[in-house]
Amino acid sequence: MSAAAVLETIVRDIDAAGLSAYGVHVRVGEDEAQHRWRSDDRVNIYSASKGVCALAVGIAVDDGILSLDSTVGELVPAFELGDGVDRVTVRHLLTMTSGIDFAWFGDQPVPWADLAQEMLRRPSVGAGETFQYSDASTYTAMRLLGAVVGDVRDWLMPRLFDPLGIHNPQWHRCPRGWIVGGSGLELRTEELARIGRVLRDRGRWDSTQLVSADYVDRMHADWVTTTYGGSSSRYGLAVWQGPGACWRLDGKYGQYVVIDDAATSVVTITAHEESQDHLLASIAAAAITG
Repeated sequence: MSAAAVLETIVRDIDAAGLSAYGVHVRVGEDEAQHRWRSDDRVNIYSASKGVCALAVGIAVDDGILSLDSTVGELVPAFELGDGVDRVTVRHLLTMTSGIDFAWFGDQPVPWADLAQEMLRRPSVGAGETFQYSDASTYTAMRLLGAVVGDVRDWLMPRLFDPLGIHNPQWHRCPRGWIVGGSGLELRTEELARIGRVLRDRGRWDSTQLVSADYVDRMHADWVTTTYGGSSSRYGLAVWQGPGACWRLDGKYGQYVVIDDAATSVVTITAHEESQDHLLASIAAAAITG
């Protein structure tokens, strides 16, 4: 099916459901098409930002700067660490399985002097086993990366954003000046679609391998089973499994990148749908899987 045909189906179904979408971008193979309900302004992509954080870690892994199994104790030894936290890894933080009970989200205030320190001073119980969805987990992963590369957003400019033609993206920051990480990256629909294309193409942009194919494969291979949101679902390295055979970046109010590897298709949606945002992902997946 052509990108235009997939797009027509998605637009029809979104309009029929009365959903508040901003824009949709479809890529099938090298064919692409897009539709706008409003101008393509940069918007907060909320938790879809986590996928960009995972790509940042992948670039660092490829460069030998750290590994997914690098520990908190190795990367930030000066922090006050709770019981067992020294053994928590970058992988644990990206998969939300640090075992640290600390739920915080990027649109909430930061009443602590240091958000990462507040998280890491608490004990870790069941690292690698206990899932708790929290922006604090991704934020802290970016603080670990920042300990070796400096400002993560600036470090990503020549490694990810500039190659994709994403000029000077803004990323919300904590009071200490670090990127929020798990939320707050502002992109246009078409810019987010470029991230989706890199994920679909296993880390490649045109002729340049920005992130290793093996790492992108790993993002949606080692799943953690969760009951987040009251239903059984599976989470990888900052991505969700489903709908169906697809996998996705998933942000509040309907910021989605839905990828079907078998059909070499990716659908990107930005929106502000407060009550039925999950339907947007389902509509996208149904359209590209047939």
